[in-house]
Amino acid sequence: MDLHSLFSASGAFSKHIDHYRPRAQQLEMAEQILSALDRGARLIVEAGTGTGKTLAYLAPLMLHGGKAIISTGTKTLQDQLFHRDIPAVREALGLPIQIALLKGRANYVCPYHLERALSDGRFNSREEVAHLRRIAHFAAVTESGDRMELTDIPENASAWAYATSTRENCLGSECPHHRGCFVLNARKKALEADMVVVNHHLFFADVWLKDEGAGELLPASNAVVFDEAHQLPEIASVFFGESVTTGVLVDLSRDVRQEAAVAATESQDLPRAAAELDTAARDLRISLGAALNRWPAARVLDKPEFREALEKLDGCLAGMTRLLESQAERSEGLGACLQRAQEAAICLARWRQPEAESGMVRWCEATQYSVLLHSTPLDPGEQFAKQLADDPRAWVFTSATLSVRGDFSHYQQRVGLHEAETAQWESPYDYPTQALLYVPGAMPDPNTPGYTEAVVEAAWPVLKASRGGAFLLFTSLRAMNEAHLLICEKMRAEDSEIHLLLQGEKSRSELLSEFRRLGNAVLLGSQSFWEGVDVAGEALSLVVIDRLPFQPPDDPVLNARIDKMRQEGRNPFFDYQLPHAVISLKQGAGWLIRRESDRGVLMICDPRLVDKPYGRRVWQSLPPMRRTRVVEEVIGFFKDTNAYN
Repeated sequence: MDLHSLFSASGAFSKHIDHYRPRAQQLEMAEQILSALDRGARLIVEAGTGTGKTLAYLAPLMLHGGKAIISTGTKTLQDQLFHRDIPAVREALGLPIQIALLKGRANYVCPYHLERALSDGRFNSREEVAHLRRIAHFAAVTESGDRMELTDIPENASAWAYATSTRENCLGSECPHHRGCFVLNARKKALEADMVVVNHHLFFADVWLKDEGAGELLPASNAVVFDEAHQLPEIASVFFGESVTTGVLVDLSRDVRQEAAVAATESQDLPRAAAELDTAARDLRISLGAALNRWPAARVLDKPEFREALEKLDGCLAGMTRLLESQAERSEGLGACLQRAQEAAICLARWRQPEAESGMVRWCEATQYSVLLHSTPLDPGEQFAKQLADDPRAWVFTSATLSVRGDFSHYQQRVGLHEAETAQWESPYDYPTQALLYVPGAMPDPNTPGYTEAVVEAAWPVLKASRGGAFLLFTSLRAMNEAHLLICEKMRAEDSEIHLLLQGEKSRSELLSEFRRLGNAVLLGSQSFWEGVDVAGEALSLVVIDRLPFQPPDDPVLNARIDKMRQEGRNPFFDYQLPHAVISLKQGAGWLIRRESDRGVLMICDPRLVDKPYGRRVWQSLPPMRRTRVVEEVIGFFKDTNAYN
């Protein structure tokens, strides 16, 4: 079966896949990928929204044969590929292809840790106890152990921390439940399959970095496809770096207490040392105050209270490690805890060294409950390129947002693929007819006080004209929460019946489900909400973005990379900051038009899009929408849209 007949109006896809429509871009993309598979090439592909890139890479992968790994950006897309897209293509082609879904350890119930938690009996609430008992019942009847199947336990329930394992606390072959391990069973199926669906975090953590078991997948595969490949540079920065967190140490202290309660019952010193480590880890967070922030290592080490708390944490970890050395032979669990403590101590010592490792930047991050001590590579592309060096298989990187006006150099630099082939296809949608780009006039500079209030003032008449059905996307949580309060005030003043949803009030999936169901809601989200959203149809007709998504100027990793680029004689703004912002903006804008019948307005409030010379580079990278600065034109667009619908 050739690609032309497969993708034709009378081909197998038209007969077997609902709502299939031939697209020239899709066929050309499939042909380019098949060629790359035949030659073992490295190919970077940008395909605009509506191209149908999933079919465009699945068909050549199946027709080419051999073992393939598909890595996705989100678990949602991973599930969609496994449960819907791949089976549909397999049926259309009539090929006996065996597929497997492989997720990270934390997605599978761990019978060992579940059993330990239930026997320990130390819980924070009755709800945790009820959840763990429900999980235990699920573990007894499930075949996969995949927590996504247990829909009546919230994704963020604290009980999951007791019922799953991590790479650090997994006992491996020493585990008494080794034979029935859900993780190992999933990996076994993956090894036997022709096509394996993973996500980027798992690919880096388990497949590429050769965690026990999953590392066998990569040598056996003939091709690797990264969907949502724009996420790879940030993920590579994490996994090619090193981190130690107080959350990990709190978990370690909990596991030590649980293991000691079973295998070292006569020892009082070990549980006491674990409790002291727990306290020291929490005190380190307290030493940084209430602020959620990021600092370079040098700056945070200048704080006496932080330095003192870090010394205490180091001492507590060393003390508990010495006690574990004397008790480790009593059980596999205590032995694993010793190894985790030793690794954490090494990582902590490296972070505290006055001279950072060459090519790395050390920094500290304070979240609500934890402190994260990071060492991040300045150029993850170098590490990425080393992994691909002398690798004969085909590598395909695809997304709707990889280039700036067709220029892939920024992305190629960040992933170290300077010599890779590139290809681009625009969206088949009729953007000049379907969409309007609106930049309101008379907006203040985004860095001035009162900017978020000006955004809400400008967006309010547009929200009323659209009758809801809107995403309001903000580049910071602070701006999002301020806008929420301001919109609530306007709703009360005008007795508005808009359904207002706010990121954080419910889980992401619950918010999106409610947004689709209501049909006329307004959802406020931060930049972390810009990806993995798919709302086609009338439920979404307006996307408002408060400002161009430049990275925070006080980000320690960004500042270190800027310094490095200046030393190399490069222009950090045009070579790094602007391309990064453009690609992020394309992600936020990409959710407006999801099918041929959609119509909508993209409202970007940032006046720099028009006032600054670089603004032209930004809007020219967006789909070719009709542009306006006049609010009356926007209101008229929605009147026409409502009449059209």
